[in-house]
Amino acid sequence: MTLELATAGESHGPALVAILSGLPAGLTLDRDAIDADLRRRQQGYGRSPRQQIETDEVEVLAGLRRGLTLGTPLALVVRNRDHKNWTWGMNPWPSEGEPEGKGTKAVTLPRPGHADLAGVQKYGHADVRDVLERASARHTAVQVAAGAVAKSLLATIGISVVGEAVLEAGADPDTVDAARKDRDTLGGVVEVHATGVPPGLGSYARKDDRLDARLAAALMGIQAVKGVEIGDGFALAGIRGSEAHDEIVRDERGIHRSSNRAGGIEGGMSNGEEIVVRAAMKPLPTLMQPLLSVDLETGEPAQALVERSDVSAVEALAVVAEGAVAWELACLAKDKFGGDALGDFIAAWRAYVERIDWTAR
Repeated sequence: MTLELATAGESHGPALVAILSGLPAGLTLDRDAIDADLRRRQQGYGRSPRQQIETDEVEVLAGLRRGLTLGTPLALVVRNRDHKNWTWGMNPWPSEGEPEGKGTKAVTLPRPGHADLAGVQKYGHADVRDVLERASARHTAVQVAAGAVAKSLLATIGISVVGEAVLEAGADPDTVDAARKDRDTLGGVVEVHATGVPPGLGSYARKDDRLDARLAAALMGIQAVKGVEIGDGFALAGIRGSEAHDEIVRDERGIHRSSNRAGGIEGGMSNGEEIVVRAAMKPLPTLMQPLLSVDLETGEPAQALVERSDVSAVEALAVVAEGAVAWELACLAKDKFGGDALGDFIAAWRAYVERIDWTAR
């Protein structure tokens, strides 16, 4: 059974929810490790005051007993503590009594660079909040929790996934302070490394199964990401083939590549080298000094919505990207090695790497 992930929840709703299906039974989950990733997502210079309001912690509603997965769907919940200030405005049911708290007035000023305008046009909403609550990056919290579960599964077969900010304009305190003073925002680039990945995850047979395509889709699906590259990526377009490709050699380490310009992926499959993937994040679209927009109610020119926002979230993106890469690798590992019980999954992996005579480096 393949791994599947479904999420639900709004930025200021009661909670964020994830349902993970296809996990093998017997996998040990560490609540502290999942919560640590949730805290990492909230850290970084330039985050908004909301990160002091929310103290993200995972709850498990189903699929886990005494820390071990049951092989049934795993239901994860991350509560939105700030929902108490939005109880009337974000009530799932028609609100009673006089409007109070936040979210009581319709939003009619779409932000350039956000899902606001296209979303109300697509779904026929009159209130932009019906779009922005789900389009918000807040829901990446529960995706990070799912990614932490995926990392636990990958660790049983020796795979490690780590993300970091590599273009740190959005992480440099002086640069962030200058942008905040100007009431502006910053972007950046993050890089994710996956080690211990054996050759053969993914496939050239169908584009939907290509590892590089799935990683690109997973990273492009994260809010504010506008570019993805694997290995040397765009730089390869400017050099000759004799310089671009990784030669195959054999020595005491076995058969491997002498370099890793491909970023560990060839022909849509992992090739046994370290997987390296980068994501470029645009500056965040919610500005304290807003850009021009149009009031959807009056049709008149106006300034876009101003709502609490980060100045920079590039360090948070590194954690979200790490989880996204881990999830895709876990999906393809589960597809390849199968197993309803964790022991069967590990045994199939061990038999495979022995057959191909491969050892992680």
